[in-house]
Amino acid sequence: MTRKIQFNLNSKEGEVEIGEKELLVDTLRNKFKLTGTKKACGTGDCGACTVLVDGKTIRSCITLTAMIEGKKVITIEGLGDEENPHPIQQAYVDAGAVQCGYCTPGMVMTTKALLDKNPEPTDEDIREALSGNLCRCTGYEKIYEAVKMAAKVIKNN
Repeated sequence: MTRKIQFNLNSKEGEVEIGEKELLVDTLRNKFKLTGTKKACGTGDCGACTVLVDGKTIRSCITLTAMIEGKKVITIEGLGDEENPHPIQQAYVDAGAVQCGYCTPGMVMTTKALLDKNPEPTDEDIREALSGNLCRCTGYEKIYEAVKMAAKVIKNN
């Protein structure tokens, strides 16, 4: 059984036909070709699939696409690109927080939600916000450094 839903994706109004049990991560990757959102654990535990829905982080691997009808969804592709990266994306590069890159989109989206809510986070705020995002490559310190760098840049703009 399928149906059409409407929502805002990366600042563009859109419509898509979905299956009743279709997951948002699959819709983004397969129907919109937005492959920055990673499909990893499939259980909502690792954070690689994190996107923003109405400004809040959600795990797209455990969210039915039908649940986003009428909402505003932002993926990593909606923040910036190689020519015009978002300050958070640039901070991750500048801090050397990107290694294999698999977790990076989820980390960046979680950072965006944190800084939108709390533009001057403490170290504890950063650790708590990112605690649900797993990275197998880093010791997290460069990621935390990237968040602090991004906060400074955003504050000064």
